[in-house]
Amino acid sequence: MSTIGAYLRLVRAGWILLREGVIAALPVDQLEGMPRFGWRLAKLISRRRAGARDRPERLAIAVDRLGPSYVKLGQFLATRPDVVGHEMALDLASLQDRMETFPEWQARAAVEASLGAPAEKLYTGFGAPVAAASIAQVHEAKILREGEMQRVAVKIIRPGVRRRFYNDLESYFLAARLQERFIPAARRLRPVQVTETLAQTTKIEMDLRLEAAAISELHENTKDDPGFRVPWVDWRRTGRDVLTLEWIDGTKMSNIEALRIAGHDLEGLAVTLIQTFLRHTLRDGFFHADMHPGNLFVERDGTIVAVDFGIMGRVGKKERRFLAEILYGFITRDFRRVAEVHFEAGYVPAHHDVAAFAQALRAIGEPIHGQPAETISMARLLTLLFEVTELFDMQTRPELLLLQKTMVVVEGVSRTLDPHFNMWKASEPVVSEYIKANLGPRGMVTDARDGLNALVALVRQVPELAARTERLSREIESMAAHGLRLDTETAEAIGRAGARHTRFGRVALWVIAAAVFVIMWQLF
Repeated sequence: MSTIGAYLRLVRAGWILLREGVIAALPVDQLEGMPRFGWRLAKLISRRRAGARDRPERLAIAVDRLGPSYVKLGQFLATRPDVVGHEMALDLASLQDRMETFPEWQARAAVEASLGAPAEKLYTGFGAPVAAASIAQVHEAKILREGEMQRVAVKIIRPGVRRRFYNDLESYFLAARLQERFIPAARRLRPVQVTETLAQTTKIEMDLRLEAAAISELHENTKDDPGFRVPWVDWRRTGRDVLTLEWIDGTKMSNIEALRIAGHDLEGLAVTLIQTFLRHTLRDGFFHADMHPGNLFVERDGTIVAVDFGIMGRVGKKERRFLAEILYGFITRDFRRVAEVHFEAGYVPAHHDVAAFAQALRAIGEPIHGQPAETISMARLLTLLFEVTELFDMQTRPELLLLQKTMVVVEGVSRTLDPHFNMWKASEPVVSEYIKANLGPRGMVTDARDGLNALVALVRQVPELAARTERLSREIESMAAHGLRLDTETAEAIGRAGARHTRFGRVALWVIAAAVFVIMWQLF
């Protein structure tokens, strides 16, 4: 029955997208045959007033009707331009995560259920909600900390949101499996794996203890960073459904005029922001992956403070070196080395030609050297790079795409602060320091030490590996002599699963057919 429910939810979502004109607003240049006919049909079905809106507005209205889980889906897909395309990713990135607030009594009940004490005992002046998003809303309160009364932000999970998300996630998985089954060209994009990433991200966002842990980790990493900090967390008043952290009293970075009136150095803020992001990425491999201007505040002394740590990115050591060597290779015009890095990392299949790949990279890099430095976009360079790698069968790398998306956003904010922002000059100190520390003599010493530690760990496991090898050898000999056998219970379970899948699949198809018939009947 859950499968039938997933089909029905997909039909409902498709109908809303059709009626709000989202499908009709998609580009039709490359469509022929049945897809083009379907697009024309979608244009007929869409509401008349939808034609007067642009595509982002149609999308925002449709997602608002579909509910908070689709807002989160849209924001997640905005980080995956490889899946939805760059234009659609920009449209999705404009979705506003602003929802109606839920009553204060429900917020107080959630505090007591999560923390084991009423809100009036934990906080002073627990007030009405000041902001609400798809997953949670924020209240202002005060607590006694280190002998002083201090303001805090109390983030509370929206009641019933988990059930809603899990139901919609089932529909997303169904759509992903259908896409992989019936659209061979989409298999390279791994839609099921993309949906699994969304599911994991959403589960993490809906456990505020994990967000608190991310804040704590980033706080430790950045405690000595110039011009940047993150809020402190009150762990005593934090649980699965409640997060209490420092209230930030500053100017939003989206309010450029207010920053200028306050006397802040906008050019300096732009440099600090990009260097901070690169420092977190290259040095720590852990970065804030939602650094839009609404999540960045500037305090009176010019310190940048980030908030909303629901989406965080991690980049492994190999990926950090990969990024640094790419940037350094393009700066020095060593396109052959950039190509070799892709092959060494295993990102491009070995059957491709390194020289041909280097030639494709040169097509990206050469035009850069004929432009003024302030007009060169590092984010645009990475976008072109990922477009080229698609031609050479590079598999989707979610962690690199999240990094690319965040870099696009951060660079955009920096250029808003300073229209003549020189990305390369600002990033050079951080990139150079990383290269000296990791690709030079110091890096070789570190690699040797890591290799020695790995070798010692392997030697310690030799007895256990030998025992496992012996057991595996005996089991292989047994299978060779007697064959692979399944017990009766396993065979019966496989048969029941196959029969159930077939039965539910047929019922679901009839339900979809009935739903389409009802829709067409209402239209005509």
